[in-house]
Amino acid sequence: MLIFDAHLDLSLNALTYNRDLRMSIADIRSNERGLNDLGGRGHGTVCFPELRAAGVGICVATQLAGCMKPAAAGGGWNSPEQAWAMTQGQLAWYRAMETDGQLLSIRNRSDLRSHLAAWADDPVNTPIGYVLSLEGADSIRTLDDLPAAYEQGLRAIGPAHYGVGRYALGHDQSGPLSIQGRELIRQMDQLGIILDVTHLCEETFWDALDCFQGTVWASHHNCRALVDDPRQLSDQQIQALAERDAVIGIAFDIWMGVPNWMRGQTSHDNRPGADLAALANHVDHVCQLLGTTQHVGIGTDLDGGYGTEQTPADLDTIADLNQFIAILRRRGYSDDDLQGISHGNFIRLLDRTWD
Repeated sequence: MLIFDAHLDLSLNALTYNRDLRMSIADIRSNERGLNDLGGRGHGTVCFPELRAAGVGICVATQLAGCMKPAAAGGGWNSPEQAWAMTQGQLAWYRAMETDGQLLSIRNRSDLRSHLAAWADDPVNTPIGYVLSLEGADSIRTLDDLPAAYEQGLRAIGPAHYGVGRYALGHDQSGPLSIQGRELIRQMDQLGIILDVTHLCEETFWDALDCFQGTVWASHHNCRALVDDPRQLSDQQIQALAERDAVIGIAFDIWMGVPNWMRGQTSHDNRPGADLAALANHVDHVCQLLGTTQHVGIGTDLDGGYGTEQTPADLDTIADLNQFIAILRRRGYSDDDLQGISHGNFIRLLDRTWD
């Protein structure tokens, strides 16, 4: 089954982790044996061969370089100019992978439809399609950068990541959307750039929805009702997103899947039940809350600065997404439901946005 993964940090892995994603996952892990400079070293789960094994034919792929304080993974740059330079380097890597036939930039409805047709006809040789997104807007030096970024293929922005961003507050903060953030969102609206509400603190979340009229999604989010943390979506937020016809990508970082998981401390040895079934519970919750499967998808974030030490216990690589779909099928989701969750809901959203 075709998978649309709404959140992968491919360029972060290629440039910050120095991973050649064309290699096998075994070789990538072997190359990192003994390294401990970054989280997940030697335990990565994402590379192009494993994406293909999973059926990930299209994804949302990020640029990431923040100036937020305190610094977070992929962030910590001391000036917007440095952050901009980093995202431009990441863009250069995406372009190199396009030249190499690994990736294909999806920028409009025509690109989307032709890619889906090509993938259905020949998934072995068709490049993996990607929609370019910016996780945290700190690298936008001024709003004059936005039209240029749009021309480069940028189609979605999450204004915040962690901490105090230049345009918006991350989920670990509290406060309203700033004046600069409102200006950013207005220009995103004018350009037709999708608003990714992931990582926004709750007050900023509501402010952003109030002043943004365009398409919204939550690329990688789970449910606060199941794991009580500000990083998660409350039921009220989930309902508000559904009212905007948004789609929520279920994230596979296991601390977001089960309660009482302390990153860097909890392990699968002392936390049973931290598995794919626990993440299926989040799909169940969204669908039961809304009475429909049309607003939930997949946004794994499986390459987001961690490895198998922080994935579901029964997931070794991203190829195990097939097991996740099988769990949902056993729970009674129909083929139509599974088509929507695996790819159809996000594709429908893009098709509508780019009409």
